[in-house]
Amino acid sequence: MKSLGPFAPRDSETALSEGHIPGLRGAPVRTPLAARTTQRTSPALFGSIAKALTARQLWIELYGLPGYALTLGKAKDAAFTISPRDFRPLPSEAPRPLLGGKLTLAGLSLEADNPQDLWTQPTPSRTYAVELHSFNWLPLMMAQGERGVRDALEMVLAWHDVFADWSPFSWSPAILSRRVYNLSMAARRLAQTAPAASQQKLADSLLRQARQLLRPPSTIVGRADRLIAAAIAGMTLSGPAADKIRDKALARLPRALEETVREDGSHASRAPEQAMELLLDLLTLDDALSQTSQATPPAVAEAISRLTIGLRSMVQPDGRLAVFQGGGPSSKARVAAARAHDDQPAAPAASMVGGIVRVSSPQITIMLDVDGPAMGPWSVSACGQPAALEISCGKDRLFTSAGWTPKAAERHALRLTTGASTLTLGERPMGEPLFGWQADLLGPRLISDPIHLTRDHQQNDEAVWLEVQHDGWIGMYGLLHQRRIYLDQVHDELRAEERLYPPSNREAPGRIAAPYALRFHLEPGVQASLARDRRSILLRGPSGKGWWFRSDGPDVAIEPAVHIEEGLTRRTLQIVVRGSARTDAETKVRWKLSPASED
Repeated sequence: MKSLGPFAPRDSETALSEGHIPGLRGAPVRTPLAARTTQRTSPALFGSIAKALTARQLWIELYGLPGYALTLGKAKDAAFTISPRDFRPLPSEAPRPLLGGKLTLAGLSLEADNPQDLWTQPTPSRTYAVELHSFNWLPLMMAQGERGVRDALEMVLAWHDVFADWSPFSWSPAILSRRVYNLSMAARRLAQTAPAASQQKLADSLLRQARQLLRPPSTIVGRADRLIAAAIAGMTLSGPAADKIRDKALARLPRALEETVREDGSHASRAPEQAMELLLDLLTLDDALSQTSQATPPAVAEAISRLTIGLRSMVQPDGRLAVFQGGGPSSKARVAAARAHDDQPAAPAASMVGGIVRVSSPQITIMLDVDGPAMGPWSVSACGQPAALEISCGKDRLFTSAGWTPKAAERHALRLTTGASTLTLGERPMGEPLFGWQADLLGPRLISDPIHLTRDHQQNDEAVWLEVQHDGWIGMYGLLHQRRIYLDQVHDELRAEERLYPPSNREAPGRIAAPYALRFHLEPGVQASLARDRRSILLRGPSGKGWWFRSDGPDVAIEPAVHIEEGLTRRTLQIVVRGSARTDAETKVRWKLSPASED
């Protein structure tokens, strides 16, 4: 067996050419997030809470007033003029929702003798309720032929009978925007099978909900989604009222897109999946504009272009998305649909989008997070996992993360360092999400001590050198974490070093040592076998090709882990390298990934 070997000597490192990923080499990243112990008592946090509490109470009282529904108006003499195209594909094995008297969503089922019962009985979970009231079942049901269309119409009308008046949950902005979007896709076909009275009820319902999307509260998070849904609904219906909704939504949309879409094509949340979902919504909006013979606004065209370019870098060799910052992998079909319009589908060999660096050799693709989590309102889905990485060998994704997304609302611990392929120091987390009544008001924002990151990159024709460092553990343990990666592009070999060390200008804390755990979450289905030397692990993905993971850490083990996909939990494995780091000296742990055929 080959020796693990050190990194390329420092003089070799400096001999690398000046080729680099724009914006990466030597660039410090400052990500101040208020500390857990101070943010909850800080004037800024109290100000946000007071503002949110006042606004929520105001709108609940206002929108809950008798007769408020009258202010939303009716769709007088309105007709459904177009059927916007939703570019999202249906699952290859779509269930037959409700046709058997049972509706299955988010892995749970709810039995009902008739559609009305679905809206009047308790749901199995909050996630189920979100899916139900968002009408995320509607595309699947519409695909079940005439029987499915009839059932869908009954369910939509039954929802209107129960929830026509505003309610805090069902009419909350995020749920409302998805329901309006999904209903706009299906409304014309539903109306074709409905009697005249039901057609009018359907038109009234869509118009009223779209108009509500243009009213407060209008937080920055999801604002673009809400305006897109309102604009599409305004084009789906005919008449002056619908035209007014469309014009207002399109007039506000450029500002919302500017706030949401970064210049490099990433989403403000930094989640690749959220960027792709916004792109799919914009493609539907562009299609609706085309069907109504309207020009695509420049801001919409620019956002589509940026998101398309950014998406190229976020697709792993297996055809799914990189899993970072609260975004899941999605599916190959969904990713392919979002990229179908792209005339340059090949992923770049090296890039950085949204603080996620991508470098590759012929067989190894590395995705490394070199930025901090999103701040403020955007941090509701952020993950405190600095220097997290994903690695694919060939088309096999070997190292990933636990895959937390907002759909797994009960597993917020997976948003922290233990839920990613990175290093955890000590027994205390680097931060945690808000919870309880504060989360009810502001969302489960991520809070932690201030994190500062620095990054560097060099490369030539034969190798790539990446380095990222953060001070997330400095307050608790007085140590910096530096992750250094050397990718040999000729021999498809990756060598890495994790370095914990105290800064020279800081007094050492009272404790002498802290336990560390270097984790590598394995993609579900990846096989792992520990060798006799207890330091080497043979990994095999779906292709069957073997790769050796080796480390010189004191304790190398394979342990159980979980992986989240679409909010559902799957069992998987993780490699964990454990040891103890001195807080007054440097600690190094090296690891290596190379083809099994080398031995």
